[in-house]
This record gives sequence, C-alpha cells and structure tokens, in this order.
Amino acid sequence: MDRKTEKKHDIWRLFREAQQNILYLNKQRIMALEELDKMKGENKLLLDRIEQLELKDQANFGKDKLSVSWELLLRIDSMILTGVIGTGEASDLRRLVMDSKVSVADDFSYILPKSDFELLAKLRNFSEKCKQKAFHIVHICTEMAPVVSVGSLASYVTGLSRALQRKGNLVEVILPKYASLNLDKVQGLREIEAEFFSFFNGQLHANRVWTGVVYGIGVTFIQPIYYSSFFNHERVYGYSNDFERFTYFSRASLDYIVKSGKQPDVLHIHNWETAIVGPLFWDVFVKQGLGSARILLTCHGFNSQCLEQPDKLALCGLDPSRLHRPDRFQDNSKTHLVNILKGGIVYSNKVIKVSSMHSKGQIIHGLSHGLEPTLALHKNKLLIAPYGFDNSVWDPSIDKFLPQSYSADDMKGKAACKVALQQHLGLSEHASLILVACIYSEVSDVDLENLKTLVWIASRRSVQFVFMGVSKVPGINRALEAFQEELQDDNVRFLNKYDEALSHLIFAGSDIILCQSFDDPVLQVPLKALRYGAAPVATILTDNQFRHGSIDYDFESTRFSQHISNTFGNVSLSQAIDEIKNNPSQWNRKIVDGMREDFSWDAECCDIHVSAYTSIKNS
Repeated sequence: MDRKTEKKHDIWRLFREAQQNILYLNKQRIMALEELDKMKGENKLLLDRIEQLELKDQANFGKDKLSVSWELLLRIDSMILTGVIGTGEASDLRRLVMDSKVSVADDFSYILPKSDFELLAKLRNFSEKCKQKAFHIVHICTEMAPVVSVGSLASYVTGLSRALQRKGNLVEVILPKYASLNLDKVQGLREIEAEFFSFFNGQLHANRVWTGVVYGIGVTFIQPIYYSSFFNHERVYGYSNDFERFTYFSRASLDYIVKSGKQPDVLHIHNWETAIVGPLFWDVFVKQGLGSARILLTCHGFNSQCLEQPDKLALCGLDPSRLHRPDRFQDNSKTHLVNILKGGIVYSNKVIKVSSMHSKGQIIHGLSHGLEPTLALHKNKLLIAPYGFDNSVWDPSIDKFLPQSYSADDMKGKAACKVALQQHLGLSEHASLILVACIYSEVSDVDLENLKTLVWIASRRSVQFVFMGVSKVPGINRALEAFQEELQDDNVRFLNKYDEALSHLIFAGSDIILCQSFDDPVLQVPLKALRYGAAPVATILTDNQFRHGSIDYDFESTRFSQHISNTFGNVSLSQAIDEIKNNPSQWNRKIVDGMREDFSWDAECCDIHVSAYTSIKNS
C-alpha cells in the first residue's frame, strides 16, 4: 500500500473514531437530559411538599401556646353568648385554660376543632387538671399598641400585659371598635354572632362584639349599634361628646363582662376615660356576679380630668344626687360640676400614677392639678410605677439590627457598632471621638435653643452629633435645617425622619444620648440608652444646671429615679465629655452598671402592679 492510500485509510479511521465519539457523547447527553428531567420531577415534588408545609405553617403563623390559649378563651366567650354553656361552666373553663394553658395548648397541637361542641368535649377532659393561683386581669381602656396608639397609654397596656402573662397571669383587654383600628395587627379577628345589650340614656342598646389576639393577649372590641357614630371619628379623643362616648363604652364593657360570665380578679381601668367603671362597679355591678373583683385605676397624668354637669351621670345609670358630694365626684374647685377622674380615684381600691422620675410626695403636692385634697385623703391607695420598655426587642445582646452584638459582660461589639454608625452617617471613623445622639418626637422652641447651645459648645471640642426625629411643627423642622446650614460642621448630622432600624444602631453606637426628659413614656429614650451602654444626659439651657431640679430620694420614688439621680441625673454634657476623657475607668463602670439594671416592663413596673393586685385581693 502506497503512502497516499495509507494516508486515506488513516483519515477514514479518524473519521469513524470521531463519529463514534460523537455518538457516545450524544448518548451521554441524552442520558444526562433524562437524568435532569428526573431531577426536575423530583425537585417539583419536593417544592410542592415544601409549599404544602409552608401553607400549613402560614395557617398557624404566630400561634404560640399563649395565642392558642387565647383562642380557647375567646371561643368560650362565643359559646356562652350563643347559649352552648352557662356562666358557671364558662368561668370554670376559663380558669382551667388560664391555670393549665401550656398543657392545653400542647394537647390541641395549635389546631382547634371547628365545632363548638367538639371543642367543649375536649375542654371538659381537662376538668380534673391541677390548678395554681394566678390573677385574671381585665383592662378596660381606650388604647393598646399597636392597634390604636395615641400616647403613652398604648405601649403601657401592651407592655405590662405581656409582662404579666409571662409571669403566669391571665390578661385580657377590652377596647372600643374604632373605625381607625389597625386590624392588620390582630390575629384571628372574628365577630361573635350573638349581640349583647348595655344600658345608656334610659334604654338598653345592642352591641356587636369582635375578638382577636394581639401579641398573645386576648382582645375584645365593643361596637355600639345604635350609637354607631361614637367611635367612627378620625381621632380617638378631642370631641365635644367624649364623656358620652367613653361612658357608654365603660358601661358596655361591664355589661359584656357580666353577660359573658367572666369573674376577673381585677378590673384595671385607665385615666378619666374609663374611671367611671369604679362607681358603676360598686353601685350597680357588684351584685351582678362580679363581687369578687376589685378595681385598680392607672393615671398617666392628672391634667386631664373631665368636668361635667352632675345630671350627665344618669346617662349610664348612676345617681347624681348621691355622687355630687365633696367626698365623691364633686370637683374641688368648680363645685357645681362633677369630676370624673376624681370619682375614679375615690371608687378604686388602688390608684397607680405611672411616672419614672417623681415620688409620691411630688405628685400629690406638685403635679395633682387641683386633686391634691383628694390624693392626700387617699394617699394610702396611691402607688408610683415607672414606665418600661420591651426587652425582647431592645437588647444589644440579641438585637437583629446591629452588626455585632454585645452585653455588659462583653463590650467589644459596641465599638463595632460605633464604627458602623459613623460609616452609615459619613462621619470620621475614630474611636476616640465622642459621639452624642438625640432622638426626639417633639422639639419646642426652648428645647431647640437648648440643643443649639449644646451643639455650639461641644462642636468646639470635636464631638460628633446625630439628631433623629420629626417635629409636627413645620417651623421647628425648618429651624433645624437652617441650624444645620449655619453650623457647616462635618461632625453634625440631622435626620428629619424617624427610622426604627437606624435608631437601634444610634443607641448602640453612641456614647451619650441627650434626653429632653428622663420621664419619657413615648420613646423611652433614657431606658433604652442605659440598656445599650449610652449615658442619658439631660438637655439644659446652661451647661451647669440640671433642668429637672432636685429629685426626691424618698422610699416611694422609683428605682429608675434613684439610679439616674446617683449616676447621670446631675451631669451636664460638658461634664460627661470631661469624665469620658479624663476618667474613663470610672465612666465605664457607670455604663456597665446601667446595662446590668433591668428597667423593662417585666421588672419594677410589673412587680409593683402584681403587689397592688395582691394587696387589693387580700383586703
């Protein structure tokens, strides 16, 4: 075979080998495609299964054991209003759920039977369970975070209720069904089919009842039918018929409690809006099955009292001639009128004034707004409780908004948070620079001048400032913007919008937090500052004067007040800056000591309320 022919044979051989390789690769490709199709099928089955599980999880989202327990309690309310059970059995079942809620929730595996009769049969199986003592507290109030929030009452009701339930008590809340309710925050909202009637203006009037769960707390919403316009306003307060609106609600709440067969240990009422529950209870309802209950009134301020003509008391079934007396409802100054808040104080077993910084003596003699004779006469029933904050959200050791966690035992993460805050704000990243923050909800003209003075003084010492918040007064916002332009200081930042996530980083990254007041029920800035290792320092007009005056150390002031007085209460911003620079070890001890203190709702605030409940139940 010549060379030319041999070369042709080699080419054909290579060609055949190439064809075989192509066929092999095609075969492998087909097998790979078949395997891929098989995997896709398996993946689809897996995704379908995951979707089914997710749908199941979504159906039970938020249904922890406490929420399941509250669904049980609200179903019991429905059963009694629809005639399935009587008031006696309803009371026994409620106590059963309250005292054994963990085991009951476990048994139902987060899914309740749709049939009331099936549910009742399952509940009766628990009738022989062991029970332990716990308080059943019913709040009758006008606000609750996050469904309706106007002032400090809303966060107080929610924070205290959650703390009380964590300690084994059963707490529920009754609210008006405002048209402006944030119902997205209510789990399992449902209308009870049966209506109940309440007395007002000489007649019985029907009401609808809605129930749901908020943060694991059972909530009942009362909706008048005839007086439907009472709670259809845009605002919660500030109308000429506020007395009629909230008196109707107070009376309807008591009628509902009686109708549903509840037997709470404590009816917890708030401010003047539900203060009339006290005299209604003792004059009308104590003989309607509520004889074992007691009344506790909380006041967030004595400046709002509600003065009315005596005859208006008859609207809800009270006798004006019996109540328009100096020792009952008669106003201390305008004696021709009745004072609703005064009546609530007189007819309550205990009165709690919520204040973080003031003692009993200061409140009676300086902050009573004309109620001093009444409070002095009833001083033995008056207690002072501080505000708190939610330590499940505000805790640097578990805060999801921080780049690095830290605690009093390990402070390394705080330095990382400071750098992260400086980077976010475009500030110089020097650990030696002192960072001062101010988080505000409102700024008055006086506060603005104070802040400007402090910034001018401290900016000359290379201190970094960050201000966050929005005033509802347009002129104040413009003044702050003008001040920022006037300063032309790269160490100062003004943020004219409140940002929840950023506020966590500001607390964590700051050395000092300027406080317009140490008694801050809305933003709770001083409490959060201590928890995050930032010193709460008062804003002052001059840099050497404590704006709030001296603090009473008496035994009836709060633990928070005493802690502030002993640490930062009389420290000006200049003094704080000097101490950080000149005596860092002493400063750091103060910071760590403050972080170790517990000023959450679960601590002093809750303890004082439990003591009050115990006292009135044992009296």
